[in-house]
Amino acid sequence: MKKNLSACTTVLVGKDATIDGSTMAARNDDTFGPLTPQRFVTYPAYHNHPNQVKAYLNKCVVDRPADGYRYQGTPNVNYKTEGVFDESGFNEKNVGMSATESVYANERVLACDPLNTESGINEDLIVAATLPFIDSAKNGVEYLGKLISKYGSAEGNGVIFSDKNDVWYMEIVTGHHWVAQRIPDDAYAVTGNRVAIQQVDFNDPENFMWSDGIQEFVEKNHLNPDKYGWDFRHIFGTADVFDQHYNTPRQWYGHKVLNPSVEQDPLDFDLPFIMRTNHRITLADVQKILSSHYQGTPYDPLGHGTDEEKHLFRPISLNRTQNSHVLQVRNDLPEAASTIMWMSFGIPTFTPYVPFFGNADDVDVSYRETPKKLNMDLKSAYWMYRALSMIVEAHHAEFAQDDLNYLKDSREYFYRWVNEVAPKVEGMSDKDACAYLSAETHKMVAEMAKRTKELMSKLIMHGLELSKLTFIMDKNL
Repeated sequence: MKKNLSACTTVLVGKDATIDGSTMAARNDDTFGPLTPQRFVTYPAYHNHPNQVKAYLNKCVVDRPADGYRYQGTPNVNYKTEGVFDESGFNEKNVGMSATESVYANERVLACDPLNTESGINEDLIVAATLPFIDSAKNGVEYLGKLISKYGSAEGNGVIFSDKNDVWYMEIVTGHHWVAQRIPDDAYAVTGNRVAIQQVDFNDPENFMWSDGIQEFVEKNHLNPDKYGWDFRHIFGTADVFDQHYNTPRQWYGHKVLNPSVEQDPLDFDLPFIMRTNHRITLADVQKILSSHYQGTPYDPLGHGTDEEKHLFRPISLNRTQNSHVLQVRNDLPEAASTIMWMSFGIPTFTPYVPFFGNADDVDVSYRETPKKLNMDLKSAYWMYRALSMIVEAHHAEFAQDDLNYLKDSREYFYRWVNEVAPKVEGMSDKDACAYLSAETHKMVAEMAKRTKELMSKLIMHGLELSKLTFIMDKNL
């Protein structure tokens, strides 16, 4: 089976494991090539209007209910050729969804329940078919599970649902079978393109959900390789050389960031999905994982290892990362301002995670309208941040410190901005809160464009001084 090189990395954190009691559901959206322009939009709620959503990449057509909630998405600009791929956002009920983490089943299980590539649900429409109609994270798993039962799945997908209390990770592995696990409140999870969920407890429906008949399916077709237990990863997943160099090292590095004292092997097929730490996890910790490239190890492509070491493992942050996001639900803020999608539209190693409230529905034009190609006026946030990424990486040794200072200052600005803006919606109507958050977000986006362009101007001027086409005349000649 050919592996799909469009790949992502996921980090999930329960509310008792975070420093502020928030839930966090995060993922890098990586595509086939370095330039797959995206934009950020809010789709309006609708009522008394039954409709359908159609995929552009296969023949899937999903019937949608007559009423749907407002929801966010980050669709592709070239949607007719590349699919819509809304990827991530919150709906008006403060439920988050991120989809998808590509996962791959083994040949044994696919032979018994093939993917419905012709007309099954795929990443192209999975958000639009689900997010407008769910009221909680668990309800998201239930709703999508029913869609998979009805339409089948066109591909293997890991799907994240979150709300103020729960984070659920759902892995759809064959045409009709899936398992979902609730991340324990005091734990975190990291995965990248492998089937992640391990032992499933079918006596614990509060923390596990599954497709109808999955146990009978496994037993009938003799699919469980273990003498004891029911390990979803062992039954449905893969374990090959590709996994060891493309997938497992990313999970290893995520654990290394959050659990530096725990010794693990980046080639280990059985790295744990669920883990706990002896410290509280911050937003910056999660962003550090998603923006990483094995810093502090010989495997860093920008580091000082041998050429073989630097190209041994696929890094987490790539030039193919179109957006990196953290869906955070903060229980210490007014409900209308409790959902925040922190999003980086550039390569996350070099660009900031900008906060967008889930209930601010008026998206700034710089995010809402993305040209298909780079315009040098840099009015588009997507192209501005990707241009910054290219400039910094082109002279990484000389520009890295300036970029790190910019990122640090940006985080301080964002934290202060959220803490000042969010409390002011207390007591407001939903309409007024939405308008206020939208207006304040426009100001924040403008401030970040100003700061980013100032940094780019500084780096370009410095870069001109680094040209090798120079000559200094010896004064003694």
